[in-house]
Amino acid sequence: MTTTAPPGTDTVTGPASDRPGGIRRIGLKAGRTAQGPGLVFVVPFLLVFALFLVWPIVHGLWMSFTDSSLALRDTAFVGFDNYAEAFGDPDVWSSLGNTVVFTAISSVPLVLIALAMALLVHSGLAGQWAWRLAFFAPYLLPVTVVTLIWTWLYQPELGLANQFLDTIGIAPVGWLSDESVAMWSIAALTVWWTVGFNFLLYLAALQSLPSTYYEAAALDGAGAWRRLWSITLPQLRRTTALVAMLQVLASLKVFDQIYILTKGGPNGSTRPVLEYVYDVGFTGYRLGYASAVSYLFFALVIVVSLVQLRLFRQED
Repeated sequence: MTTTAPPGTDTVTGPASDRPGGIRRIGLKAGRTAQGPGLVFVVPFLLVFALFLVWPIVHGLWMSFTDSSLALRDTAFVGFDNYAEAFGDPDVWSSLGNTVVFTAISSVPLVLIALAMALLVHSGLAGQWAWRLAFFAPYLLPVTVVTLIWTWLYQPELGLANQFLDTIGIAPVGWLSDESVAMWSIAALTVWWTVGFNFLLYLAALQSLPSTYYEAAALDGAGAWRRLWSITLPQLRRTTALVAMLQVLASLKVFDQIYILTKGGPNGSTRPVLEYVYDVGFTGYRLGYASAVSYLFFALVIVVSLVQLRLFRQED
């Protein structure tokens, strides 16, 4: 007895919709149908993204090629004149040097101290919740509160810093008025304020390390220092790369604490690039020139990021 297969049905593979080609066609149709509701949810974000990020970037880039000013209504196209002036401006180079110095003296301790704090807490220290709170709490404070606290600490006559120096027989220091000390003072404030974020990144990485490595090392008779150098630190290499990259980028963009504490003083010894852009644009009213300087600095940050990524990939 023979049976006749209905149209669109294969006697071996079944209905056409069950074949791979049929599944593919059904998946494409479902995908097209799902795009409609998806776009409804994406469009508001794209509008906000374009309005508050894409448009300011494009408009700022255009302004960098003009003589736009807060004091003048008319704007003229000047080409690369602003960029040429920026390359020859000694104030741009001095503020860039201050930014690099701050990045160098703040990034290294922010990585090393955060690692030491995370290792201390992860070692099973008593009262871990209190240590975690103490290490991370400063990061939650707004910059105005942090600078107010440290302004009193650095106060020349009544500040705790100079009072401590007086008790050990050392002359008072102009923490924010001495050109050779001011940048170090701001770096110390920044380390105390922001190290908690790096601490959390390291602590999360430590808690995710497999315990089998340490159990095997203990069976081989490896001590605590040997386990640290041979297991923990190598396993934290990727986290260290991430922390270092984020910290360098954050330090390059320093502005708030320096502006509130010293406004770039004394004698411009602590003025970073972003404060110079602010001064030129909103105090000197030269928006076009300020935009050119900011885009040159933006290009520098991109180059530094790419170099860091390449170095970390080579290490991996």
